[in-house]
Parts: sequence; structure tokens; C-alpha cells
Amino acid sequence: MADRYLHLTGTAPGRFLTRRLGLPQPVPLRRWSPATPTLDGPSLHLTAGASALGETLGPVLAATGPVVTTAAERPAAVVVDATGITTAAGLGAVHAALHPVVRSLATGGRIVVLGTPPSPDDHHQAAAQQALEGFVRSLGKEIGRGATAQLLRIPPGAAAGAESTLRFLLSPRSAYVSGQVIELTDTAPDPVADWAAPLSGRTALVTGAARGIGASVASVLARDGAQVICLDVPQAQEDLVRTADRLGARALPLDITAADAAERIAAAAPEGLDVLVHNAGVTRDRRLANMPADRWAQVIEVNLDSVLRTTDALLKAGAVNRGGRIVATASIAGIAGNNGQTNYAASKAGIIGLVRSLAPRAAADHGVTVNAVAPGFIETKMTAAVPLFIREAGRRMNSLSQGGLPVDVAETTAWLAQPASTAVNGQVVRVCGQSLLGA
Repeated sequence: MADRYLHLTGTAPGRFLTRRLGLPQPVPLRRWSPATPTLDGPSLHLTAGASALGETLGPVLAATGPVVTTAAERPAAVVVDATGITTAAGLGAVHAALHPVVRSLATGGRIVVLGTPPSPDDHHQAAAQQALEGFVRSLGKEIGRGATAQLLRIPPGAAAGAESTLRFLLSPRSAYVSGQVIELTDTAPDPVADWAAPLSGRTALVTGAARGIGASVASVLARDGAQVICLDVPQAQEDLVRTADRLGARALPLDITAADAAERIAAAAPEGLDVLVHNAGVTRDRRLANMPADRWAQVIEVNLDSVLRTTDALLKAGAVNRGGRIVATASIAGIAGNNGQTNYAASKAGIIGLVRSLAPRAAADHGVTVNAVAPGFIETKMTAAVPLFIREAGRRMNSLSQGGLPVDVAETTAWLAQPASTAVNGQVVRVCGQSLLGA
């Protein structure tokens, strides 16, 4: 559904009126397209104090796309290396680095602060590095003009593992991701032969792929070179086949809750899966006092239990190849809760628990990473059916003052699916424009 308010604020009378009334003034987001594959301008590289990454960061930044410089009048991105900040007093260097340049950031620009994991053995360092989280989340709410801010924590000596993440964050692909904290491991990245098609030669399966977010995820993975298997319930077979045919993919009509779902998925990918995207989900909204047991059970079964069951079975059978990626779909409802969605919020919070617990063991035992995306208000047929005032609140209650698109979730999923994203593991990345609800 068209966002008429966003269109209104793009006109001169609309800008005047909304300014006078003190209303939000969203900026149309610049997303990836073949015509706009990179940010429009240079990336400013600043260092706050000493750097714990040293000279290893320079080549990684140089490979991310934008021209990297130490001075620019109108930078498209600003990367601040704060990995060497170990004291409260040292935080002043972050202020000194960004204060003079934050106003000059281009519309739709990016700010990425590089930190390092807080130390369990040094509470001064831990306090200083944790302070960067509050700083970045607040900055994301201040800068406006469609710009975003993130904190990327890089372990000492592990700058090489940050390339895929910096490529994503410093590009139009991350347009609706803001206020996020992403913590990398020190695992070396797998090589990428062609960054234009980083998933070339890899097989991906997407559940709930007939329409909406799932269809968009399948489309972006196919664009990035993957051979995609589109899975959805048999009742959606017509839409499923249409989506698969459009992408040159394979359609797999299958109820993910079926007892033999994992076996049939493995049979559809006899050489194994390299990417497994758990996107299928349902809602059966009703307040708990009015919710019968069957509505509760169906949501938990589809959104959580089937994900646990099929993931366990596929990993045990070796049907997810080493170097594989599992990406599950959580929700900000699982983080902040939502009125009338105790079942849905429980299922999505359960996905977060799955990711945090399974990720280190899956990496150690199977060489597979496990992450999740947590969408906020995304413009789909489902949200178009939401009552007007609730829909408008969902659109405006984030730092970008607008709803996201299915492609925003898809781009984030594709980054997590890349072979070079080995160091990204156990992360839950919100695709919500920095929703003002939740952590």
C-alpha cells in the first residue's frame, strides 16, 4: 500500500505544513538497484584515539565500495574506529571525531562506529565499549534525513572478517537497518569469487516463499547467484510456482509442520543446502483471555516448533553443508511484545533463544552459522489490512518515520547468507528503521 504521508512530505506544501505542526518528515530511502549499487559519495574514515585494529582496517574499508578518505565536505558515510577506547575519559575522542562532521553527512548517509567486545576482565574497558551502544542508538534517533547509525564490534586482529558486514552497512542494501549492534567472532571469512554474485554455486531454501517477505528473500538470493528452492504450503501452490518460475527456481509445495518435512527438504537438495531461511510464519491474533488453545498451538507449531524440529533434523543428517548459513525470522514483537499477540511474540522470542543457543554449537560441530532477522513494520498485504491509525503509528514510530519494504528484510538475509559472513554468528538484526519500541 502506498505511503501517502511520505509522498506528502516530499512536496513543498507538505514540508511546510508538517514542519509547522511538528510532525515527522520522513525521507524516501535510497535502496539498492542496478542503477544505484553504492552510496553516492565518499566514506570518511576517522579514528577516535588509538586503534586496536591498526593498519589492517584500511584495506578492508577500501574494499567496501565507497572511496575512503580522511576529509570530505559531504561524506556519504562516516566510519569511526573506536576500538581503542578503554576508559570513560577516552569517550571524549568519539565526540571529538563526530561532532564536527555529523551535520555534513549526506542525506541517506551511514555512520558506523567500530568498537570491540567488552572485556569480562577489565570493567573500565567494558564500561567504555558498552557506552558506545547507548551513543549509537541515540545518534540513530538524532541524525534524521534518512541516515542510519550502527555499532560494529570487531575482536582484536579480526578486521578481515568485517568486510561483508561493512559492505552491507555502507551500501543502499541496509537502508532500513539502524541503531543496531553487531558483534563479530574472530572466525576467518570464506572467500567470495565475485561480489556481484556472492552466492554463486550455492543452494538456498526459503520457507514461506510464495509471496510477501519470503518471495522477496528468494528473489534477492537468486539475484546474488543462488540456486533457490521455494517452499510453501500446498494451498499456496499457484503463487509458489509463479514465484519460482519468475526466479528460475524450484517450487517445493510442503507443509513445514509435516512430520517428514526435513526428509523431503533433504531429498529436494541431494547435494545439501548452503543456505536455509526459515521465513514461514502465521498470526492468530487475540488477547490471551480470549485465545483458545488451538490458536495458541498453531502459531507456536508453525513459527517455532517446526523451525526447531527441521533445523535439528537437517543438521543431524548433514543436509546443511559445512560453511552453510541458517537464517531465521524473528520479529520486534518478540523483543518488545505486542497487544493481542502473546502467541506470536512468544514464538518469535523463541527464535531469538534458538539462535543464541544454537549458533556457537552449530559453528563448532557443523561449520554452520545461525542468525536471525527481526522485522518491524514492513509494508505487506498483511500490514495493509491493519486499521488506518494503527498502521500509521507503525510506520512513524521509528527513527526513519516510515515502514520498511520486504526487500529490506531480504537484503539483510542475503548479507547473513554470504560465505564471507562467517564471522557473523548468533546475531539478531532488527530490520525496523530503529523502532522506538523494544531494545
